[in-house]
Amino acid sequence: MFKILEKQVFSPIIKQMVIEAPRVARKCQPGQFVILRIHEEGERIPLTIADFDREKGTITIVFQEVGKTTKQLGTLEAGDYIKDFVGPLGTPSHIENFGTVICVGGGVGIAPVFPIARALKEAGNHVISIIGARTRELLFWENRMREVSTELFVTTDDGSYVRKGFVTDVLKEIIDERGKDNINLVLAIGPQPMMRACCNVTKDYGIKTIVSLNALMVDGTGMCGCCRVTVGGQTRFVCVDGPEFDGHQVDFAELARRSATFRAEEQRALERHTCQCGCGGGK
Repeated sequence: MFKILEKQVFSPIIKQMVIEAPRVARKCQPGQFVILRIHEEGERIPLTIADFDREKGTITIVFQEVGKTTKQLGTLEAGDYIKDFVGPLGTPSHIENFGTVICVGGGVGIAPVFPIARALKEAGNHVISIIGARTRELLFWENRMREVSTELFVTTDDGSYVRKGFVTDVLKEIIDERGKDNINLVLAIGPQPMMRACCNVTKDYGIKTIVSLNALMVDGTGMCGCCRVTVGGQTRFVCVDGPEFDGHQVDFAELARRSATFRAEEQRALERHTCQCGCGGGK
């Protein structure tokens, strides 16, 4: 059992938890993830590690309530326990002094970008971070991202905070202003359409772009094959070969189709969970 030490509510659907998991904290690196299960009969879901404290033995996760399991997770409070918290899983981010790196975090993707940006800056990189969300209400960790970035740009889709537009708009502006030869790497994490759009921008300039994929996943150890994706024409497994890949090589169309495989079942599970009619469907 893994104790929830702290909980913070960023918005009605975005929440942060600090979990007591000393073994995971001791070994994890930026870019890795965990798979958790709330209770004995619960679904296993992957969540990227947003932060860690080796001395305190804690892992920080940030999640958006979308389906049944994340909504259940969101009801837990500090002092409650999570049944399983397995990790660290996946291949860590490759960190070195590349030069100038642009880190793009969209929506909840801001959280997993944070430890990577921090490690890149510590390695001597000039880190330009771009964070964005649909609205100001869904934007978080602005100050934390500023601390680990050389420069920080903020945008909201609806213009409710700082500037109106998409992270891709800012990305293109920076490349045009500073020159493609002065940008050594782009890292993008967020919703699949956002990562795909970032790759479409950088591909025209020939700038290497890394994305962190959020494929369907079950065991997280490469055995089930559920998280397979096509990268560079070859089948790869997100849980062991990733989650980070060269974005210009990812078949995003296939990834989108596979991600929608169980959408109907997920919707029915959510409806049963939120049912208030007394039929027992919410159990």
